Amino acid sequence: MRGHFEDHVAISGIGLSDVGRRLQRDPWALTAQAALRAIADAGLSPDDIDGVSTYPGGAYPSPGLSGAGLWDVRRMLGLDLRWLSGGSEVAGQIGSVINAAVAVSSGIVDHVLCFRSVWESTHQMDMGRAAAVMGQRRSVDDDAARVQGDREFTVPFGVGHACHGGLLAQRYFYEHGATREQLAQIALVARENAARNPDAVYREPLTMDDYLGARMISEPLCLYDCDPPVDGSVVLVVSRREAAPDTGHPPILLEAVGSTPGIDAAGSMLWARSPRLTPGDVDIAEVYDGWSVLSLLWLESLGLCGRGEAAKFIEGGSRIARDGELPVNTGGGQLSAGRLHGYIQLYEACLQLRGGAGDHQVKPVPEVAVVSTGAGHFTGCMLVSTG
Repeated sequence: MRGHFEDHVAISGIGLSDVGRRLQRDPWALTAQAALRAIADAGLSPDDIDGVSTYPGGAYPSPGLSGAGLWDVRRMLGLDLRWLSGGSEVAGQIGSVINAAVAVSSGIVDHVLCFRSVWESTHQMDMGRAAAVMGQRRSVDDDAARVQGDREFTVPFGVGHACHGGLLAQRYFYEHGATREQLAQIALVARENAARNPDAVYREPLTMDDYLGARMISEPLCLYDCDPPVDGSVVLVVSRREAAPDTGHPPILLEAVGSTPGIDAAGSMLWARSPRLTPGDVDIAEVYDGWSVLSLLWLESLGLCGRGEAAKFIEGGSRIARDGELPVNTGGGQLSAGRLHGYIQLYEACLQLRGGAGDHQVKPVPEVAVVSTGAGHFTGCMLVSTG
């Protein structure tokens, strides 16, 4: 096949399970629910699925961060597979979708089921927030907590997960003169969008006073700057364009990807692989907001505003509102819809491009969306359209 691999790929189906805080439901059941919805949405049956891709796989050091593995899904759905991919070493969480796209374009498979399942909030009922996030497990012999990998060198000194986001925000504030009032707009706009989204976990109003008065997590990031752990599953079916059935809704075409490690490098790669679209063509941006400051970094790296200008760009919130010039995180993002690790951004982008977002639909219906996920060197982004 000639040209970029993206030219041969479409997202043909999407599915979302029930999503909530402490659902206390089997994560396999949530995964199966989302998977069957996505397969039906694509106009397919489980017999048509010949590939599966996921992040991070069936096991991960942080309990609850993985709700199901590749073989779990294969057995549950009775899939006959020719290809599969799962692990934590990918281009951000949606790197698993990029892997699927490469496999489809190569001709190995026709339809790949891509899924992301979590059950962090239920798991934390037993272990506690710190234990789950830091990857600690209870010893079978006593209550001593253990840490693994590079966390050995940070956890003993009190450097928790959110501290990294706080350091990023402090540096950004120092270099560009940003303020908490400006950063607050990422959370406030997300909550306003979530209020119209029945699948979002937090839909009650959020004011500037609420934000500024909230508990500080890692200065300058407060409670509302950090995405909440949830239980849920998102599934997408990645298909060869010629094999995607006509379902009455437009297939979502993959235009370009950025998979080089690092936010700046991933953004540059995305546009280098986009022969016909530019940042000026983007109608909506579903950018990663595990911490609110990451959205600022992604807006700049994706060329949606100038370097060092993101805080000013979002000031007041009107520019990034659902009816603004560049709607951002239209379903509530992870900050209000829940931590589903980049997959929820891609799901929302597909929903919006189809015109199927209901009360939180952007009007007129957008035609081009950019999606990003991850931080540090664990990053990925995608450009999708309806053609």
